[in-house]
Amino acid sequence: MPGEEREEVNPFLFKMPICLALTVLIVDQATKFLASRLLLLNRPLPVIDKFFSLTLVHNRGAAFGVFKGQVYIFVFFSLAAVGLIYRSIKRQNKNSLYTFSLGLLLGGAIGNLIDRITLGYVVDFLDFHVWPVFNIADSAISVGAVLLGWLAIKGGKR
Repeated sequence: MPGEEREEVNPFLFKMPICLALTVLIVDQATKFLASRLLLLNRPLPVIDKFFSLTLVHNRGAAFGVFKGQVYIFVFFSLAAVGLIYRSIKRQNKNSLYTFSLGLLLGGAIGNLIDRITLGYVVDFLDFHVWPVFNIADSAISVGAVLLGWLAIKGGKR
């Protein structure tokens, strides 16, 4: 509006999380492609005995396989999350750690969303035996969420 001051947007704080999201997305999709081509479904390939294996799993649920078979609900909420994250990235102009965490969340959300839309399930393959099998997108989402939580706690102490 005329006479209204607008805060200048720092282009780095917009481009950095978008580039990070694209990097997460490319690595996620490439590793899922390789896992799907090189591994047998539900057959662990030990990497570090009794600690880490590559195990191809088709996850038809949410995190840890809960709510199996609800693809349309997951797609809807994933699209909503992607939209909200993108909007937050566009509005953010002050904290690069915050935008970094949003980039991780965005890349991970899009990576798993692509699987759900194209395959009807998410490809998981990283198996640490003490945790459910997961993928690069899940890792990015987890790290991004932990960073956001840390920032929220840190911000609450001021």
